[in-house]
Amino acid sequence: MSQPTTASLQTSESSVAAIARRARIASRAIAKLSAEARNEALIAVAQAIEQSARKILDANERDCRAAEAEIAAGRMSSAMLARLRVTERGIAQMAAQVREVARLEDPLGRRLSATELDDGLVLYKESCPFGVVGVIFESRPDVVPQLASLALKSGNAVLLKGGVEAAHTNEALVSIWREGLRRFPAIPADSINLLQTRADVKEMLTLDRDVDLIIPRGSYALVQFIMEHSRIPVLGHSEGICHVYVDRAADLDKAIDIAYDAKVQYPAVCNAAETLLVHEAIAGKFLPRMVAKLKGANVEIRGDAKTLALFPKDGIVPATEEDWATEYSDLILSVKIVADLEEAIEHVNCYGSRHTDAIVTEDAEAARRFLDEVDAAGVFHNASTRFADGYRYGLGAEVGISTSKLHARGPMGLEGLTTYKYKLHGDGHTVGPYAKGEKKFKHRRLD
Repeated sequence: MSQPTTASLQTSESSVAAIARRARIASRAIAKLSAEARNEALIAVAQAIEQSARKILDANERDCRAAEAEIAAGRMSSAMLARLRVTERGIAQMAAQVREVARLEDPLGRRLSATELDDGLVLYKESCPFGVVGVIFESRPDVVPQLASLALKSGNAVLLKGGVEAAHTNEALVSIWREGLRRFPAIPADSINLLQTRADVKEMLTLDRDVDLIIPRGSYALVQFIMEHSRIPVLGHSEGICHVYVDRAADLDKAIDIAYDAKVQYPAVCNAAETLLVHEAIAGKFLPRMVAKLKGANVEIRGDAKTLALFPKDGIVPATEEDWATEYSDLILSVKIVADLEEAIEHVNCYGSRHTDAIVTEDAEAARRFLDEVDAAGVFHNASTRFADGYRYGLGAEVGISTSKLHARGPMGLEGLTTYKYKLHGDGHTVGPYAKGEKKFKHRRLD
């Protein structure tokens, strides 16, 4: 696939280390800006995105034409093309998300706690930016304005590396972002940077002095590679092996709508369902209706032995052990009939990726157990897994969905791009008197 040629964003102009150093300087500049200044810049960029719709669509068309050739050659999936394609409606959504981020509460300088250690000695815990965040992502160009808006709002600079399949679209979006910021001299252009090659990524992973956090968005293999090749903290955004479990006490109409939406509404994304679990007590009533609706949407069904026994002539493919642990990102769904709630929970915890899982039931106790016992960032009751999204959660946009348990979990928005620092205010205090027992700490929490 061809590469973009605009020189202004090429990393060949200087090393990634130099770019990271400039990003560090930029991050310190934007962290000092008022919330009003950061919001004003975001509104301007949202307008620039809308006004540059033709530029984005033209760049995306180049990427899509190249992707279609890759699909024809068997080197790319149709699901990746679906994630890659940008429409006029998609551009409007990009701008809307940037404006939504601008409307959010300022995440910086929030007082998280205050403790009076002793008379005149008070410790404050306050939110602050990370500094420089490196993000490696695949396919979806709408990631660029999402990440850039969250980074600017939270006072961070970003180093972005998208997939080669979206190179022209990503470059167009970054150039538009920089153009939109020209009215704001207090915001350095180096607050957003686009890396181009795998070699750039490898160099970035060594820059633990200037890059504070790495966020890989992509396959499990990508996340593992990043974790193994960098001393920089990595916030894993791994694959989405999401489940819908239809309980014996499910409303079958609700179950059909939820399972269909979770699989079919947008199968190429990480919060789409990959496995449908069905309680054996209602499988005979539920699955014939469900399978018919799925087949009407051209979904390939891979079933366990009990499912195959229900549909001996309906062309259902036998599921393998590998299927239960596969993120298809396509119109493919694994189906398993389970004996009870316990088996459903055990299956999810064994094969799931700790992303998002849902139960459909009218039994409040079954719902409580599922939500308490399933180990995932998102556990839903009577709702589609497709709701697992930063924008839908009211976060404005998202950096990604973290399947990690440290720092951030689930859809990661502004809060996930901030850390905190302790600020201690004293009046000539020293440790000596406390070490000698002459003074004692109060450790009194303040409102």
